[in-house]
Amino acid sequence: MADVRKVAIIGGGVIGAAWAARFLLNGIDVAVFDLDPEVERKTLEVIANARRAQIRLHGAALPAEGRLSFAASIEDAVEDADFIQESLPEREDLKQRVLCDIDAAMPAHAVIGSSTSGLLPSKLQSAMKRPDRLVVGHPFNPVYLLPLVEVCGGDQTSTETIEIASALYTKVGMKVLHVRHEIDGFIADRLLEAVWREALWLINDGIATASEIDDAIRFGAGLRWSFMGTFLTYRLAGGEAGMKHFLHQFGPSMEWPWTKLVGPKLTDELIETVSAQSDEQAAGIGLREYEALRDNCLVDVMHALERNDFASGAVAKAYREGLKGQEAVKLGSPCGDGLLLTGHTPVMPEWIDYNEHLTEWAYLKLFGDATDVVLAQIGAGPDYVASGFSFYTVETHIRHLGQARLGQKVEVRSRALGADGKRLQLFHEMTNLDSGAVIATAEHMLVHVDAKAERSAPAPAQIADAMQGLVAGQQHLAPPGGAGRSIAMPG
Repeated sequence: MADVRKVAIIGGGVIGAAWAARFLLNGIDVAVFDLDPEVERKTLEVIANARRAQIRLHGAALPAEGRLSFAASIEDAVEDADFIQESLPEREDLKQRVLCDIDAAMPAHAVIGSSTSGLLPSKLQSAMKRPDRLVVGHPFNPVYLLPLVEVCGGDQTSTETIEIASALYTKVGMKVLHVRHEIDGFIADRLLEAVWREALWLINDGIATASEIDDAIRFGAGLRWSFMGTFLTYRLAGGEAGMKHFLHQFGPSMEWPWTKLVGPKLTDELIETVSAQSDEQAAGIGLREYEALRDNCLVDVMHALERNDFASGAVAKAYREGLKGQEAVKLGSPCGDGLLLTGHTPVMPEWIDYNEHLTEWAYLKLFGDATDVVLAQIGAGPDYVASGFSFYTVETHIRHLGQARLGQKVEVRSRALGADGKRLQLFHEMTNLDSGAVIATAEHMLVHVDAKAERSAPAPAQIADAMQGLVAGQQHLAPPGGAGRSIAMPG
């Protein structure tokens, strides 16, 4: 795939703005076109939420952001774009007309991805002069966090176009589900539609409220769905005999008339009932506040799944691994003052205490992360730990000299004060980049260990030499203030 340097977003609503964020935060330039006079404000608000969520999910691994612009016309947006993501309302006639306009103005090598949630690509491309350049790229909200994207070609879509779109979506951290046969609603939305129709019947018939239906999902099957889906869940329900036993045991009940998969008529009365229940459920909490809460929960679930290298967590882990070398800030790189850059991050909401400052445990976390960067520099990173050896911290001394508040950027710079065959002494310095003040220092003593034997052990020659090299390379620096200090009451 040719390198995609610029993406044009045609349609800057909820989905279009989130697509803009997904591409922008992956270092790709983005041009947005939408007739809405508020498009710039709305897009920037979505990008701010996305930036916060992506930093929580991927931290310093993220590349430098691309450049964002707002175009005055479709032609201006797409004229030098390598890829165009169309995210217009779900009206076939509107999409067909605009796709023809895009086709006429875009470069010959460009590809169009349509965000349609259910319209058939063969119909969307029917009036285009270059129909082979259109493919469906159907995402899920929020696009900047949820990895799934359904890719579906039409009758005239080329294999090359599908490959280009799939490669781009994978590059920006998404999980491509190739829908090999056109079908209304594709795969995921057909499943969601079935649940949605049954939910509307439960409200229409007075069986349950919107809040109760959501509780039935989020406290039950929804937790399993986030990492196992339906079929794997039911396979486990079949016990040692697996899916065949499950189907024999529960199959007869599936023929009972429990569900009403044809949706109820959306009368004014039903619309008012659902809307009133939804307002009550929201309890006066605003849109952006709920979006931030949603994003926090998604990031936490994905982090938990990442620790198990499973489902969407495995996608996030693989994506971050692929970003190595592209980070906006190169951790482990030498600074002009002879120290190593080992930390660079805005202060996250979960790191704030009741005084609205960076809390104590967060300092230790950030200094611990800095130690990991140093260890990676001497060859004692994750692969070394997996081999059965590691460094354990046996003593830590942190001085709190200042404060950092929510959103302020902090940077950690580190040096090695000493090393021998088993031990490594590190000193970290944290600066609030907004104020320029040093807000904390940390001194760590680490011991090399045989993790399997659970005892200290001499470091192998290549690690020991790397430690000594790090110390020697920083010996010219003046002794840091606070090194070797201990806590004592004044005499």
